[in-house]
Amino acid sequence: MKRTAAIYARVSSERQKEEGTIASQTSLLLEHAKVHELSVPAEWIFEDEGYSGAMLARPGLERLRDLAAEGQIEVILVYAPDRLSRKYAYQVLLMEEFSRHGVETLFLKSVAAETPEERLMLQFQGMIAEYERAQIAERTRRGKRYRAKAGWVNVLCGAPYGYRYIKKSEHSQAYYEVVEAQAEAVRKIFAWYTQALWSLGAIARQLNQEQIQTRSGRGLWERSTVWGMLRNPAYQGSACFGKTEICARQRITRPLRQKGGYSRRSSSSREKERSQWIEIAVPALVSKETFALAQERLAQNKQLGSFAIAALAATDPSGTGTATH
Repeated sequence: MKRTAAIYARVSSERQKEEGTIASQTSLLLEHAKVHELSVPAEWIFEDEGYSGAMLARPGLERLRDLAAEGQIEVILVYAPDRLSRKYAYQVLLMEEFSRHGVETLFLKSVAAETPEERLMLQFQGMIAEYERAQIAERTRRGKRYRAKAGWVNVLCGAPYGYRYIKKSEHSQAYYEVVEAQAEAVRKIFAWYTQALWSLGAIARQLNQEQIQTRSGRGLWERSTVWGMLRNPAYQGSACFGKTEICARQRITRPLRQKGGYSRRSSSSREKERSQWIEIAVPALVSKETFALAQERLAQNKQLGSFAIAALAATDPSGTGTATH
């Protein structure tokens, strides 16, 4: 009698999804199941596309774990240990969990972990995969920093409003090309803010009134967009690399709580110290003096906003937002 089996496959990046590597994993696993007379119902093929192996909160893996807990399967087929998880500790956790439910985990690209020696080999494979992942990440980080210090704009995340990103060619490195119609809008924004002393909301309304298109060409201008542009040092001729860093998610939002506290975006970013930014020269759209004036006014407005909030809190001890007299 054939044993019942489920299949699990995973790829982490959009590029891998496009290249169809998850389909090739599934195909090889189905072929293995057929050769070894394992029965795999179509609904027991679980695939996680675009999910990192460094996290456990993956929809396909969650359904697989539930299925194993229900005692409906005898075997789980996975292409390699790092497809189950990039972290060795998670590999051990999952395999022990499956084992407690009487489920055998089989990897196509790994020795069968039946004897103590084979289990030790599997553990080594998991640790090596985790080490290689950390090594690749570090090489990528150092490589980007080197290219940023050399002044290559291709390490930046695209070109901001006012510029067009020109890819590297046989004759030149990648660079920012000024889009004059957008550049004129940028100059207007800085002039309205630093000379006319308009508010962010007034600037956004004026842009919409003049029917100046946003970067996407769809939707309306928002205060937050104007605020971000006024803070962007690229407009004074110094695009910056390494402005933010990844950190643990601090705020658990209501939608996230409804998902059990897990998200594909399990981290957030925060701004690094200005001294850690690496400047890359690009064409300036406003003068350094104009940009400095904008930063000064932004800082003043932030300070005034903080004072206003503190004053409201002082006159409203109940915290309801209504001042008491």
